[in-house]
Amino acid sequence: MYKIAVIPGDGIGKEVMEAIINILEASKLEFEYTFANAGDEYAEKTGIPLPEETINIVKQSQACLFGAAGESAADVIVKLRRELDLYVNLRPVKSYPGTKCLYNDIDFVIVRENTEGLYSGIEEYTKDGANAVRVITNKASERICRFAFEYAERTDRNKVTAVHKANVLKKTDGIFKDNFYKVAEEFSDVESDDKYVDATAMFLITKPDMFDVIVTTNLFGDILSDEGAGLVGGLGLIPSANIGENYGLFEPVHGSAPRLAGKGVANPSAMVLSAVMMLDHLNESEEARKLEKALINVLNEGKIVTNDLGGNASTMEMAAEIRAKFARE
Repeated sequence: MYKIAVIPGDGIGKEVMEAIINILEASKLEFEYTFANAGDEYAEKTGIPLPEETINIVKQSQACLFGAAGESAADVIVKLRRELDLYVNLRPVKSYPGTKCLYNDIDFVIVRENTEGLYSGIEEYTKDGANAVRVITNKASERICRFAFEYAERTDRNKVTAVHKANVLKKTDGIFKDNFYKVAEEFSDVESDDKYVDATAMFLITKPDMFDVIVTTNLFGDILSDEGAGLVGGLGLIPSANIGENYGLFEPVHGSAPRLAGKGVANPSAMVLSAVMMLDHLNESEEARKLEKALINVLNEGKIVTNDLGGNASTMEMAAEIRAKFARE
C-alpha cells in the first residue's frame, strides 16, 4: 500500500487528477490517497495558498500527485520545492504517436536545478527600476550535476550536456560549469559536453537528436523545457517530477488553463505520464511501463482522444480508454 498525497489545485488540475486516480484504480498496486488543499481557490477562501497542513501531508506520504496552481503557483509549487528541498526538476521530452510532434524520434530529458538561480526571488526596487539577484552555489550545482549523471547511468543514457552562459555570466555560470566537469570525472562511462543556452535553444529545433540528458540552471531549464514541449505537441504531453532526497512530487506542466476549466476537454496525457514517473520513483517500473504503453496505444489509435489530439473525447472518456487498456496489460 503506497501512501500518496493528492493536491488537485485549480482549473484543469482537478479534472486531470480525477482522470489519473480513476486510471490507477486498474493497477495491481494499492494506493491510499490523502487529499490536500492548495492554490487560487483555497487562497480565496482562506487567504492562504499553501497551508502548513498540506506540506505535512506531503511529508508523511511516499509520493505526491499535484494537479495545477493558477496565479498562486509561485506561492504553492515554488514553496513546496523549497520546503521539501525538491532540488531536481526532471522533464522528459519524448515523441509519442498520434501527436503533433515535429520529429518522430525525440527522446531526451532536461534535469533542471530547482532551488536557486533567478527564481530565488531576491528582488528589490531601486530608484532606476529594480534589481534581481541570481544565486548559484557550489553545493546546488554539484548535486544537480551528480543527479544528472546518475540518472543517465540508471536509465542507460549515454551523454550529459551542461547548458549555461558562462561566456557572459562568468562567475555564476562559471561555478555551474566547473562543478559539472568536476562531477563528470567520476562518470567516465558517460559522455559529457557543454553548450551555451542560446545555441541549445537553436539546436533543440534543428538537431534535437544531439541531446540525451541536459542539465542546467533554474531559469534556463524552465524556458528550454517549454521549448521541448513545442517539439512534441505541446504542454499537454509533458510530465515532470520534482525530486529531493526524501520526497517526490509529480505534476503535469500545463498549468491550470482557466479557459479550459470545467469543460471536460483537458488532455490527461501529461498527468498520466507524471504518474508513470511516480511509479518509476517508487521502483514499480513494471507498472510504469504498462501505464505508458496503455497511453501509447490510445494515442496510436487516435479514436478516443481529446480535441487537441484530433479527437472529440472528453477528459474522462479518454481516461476510461486508457484505464481499459491499462487493465488488460
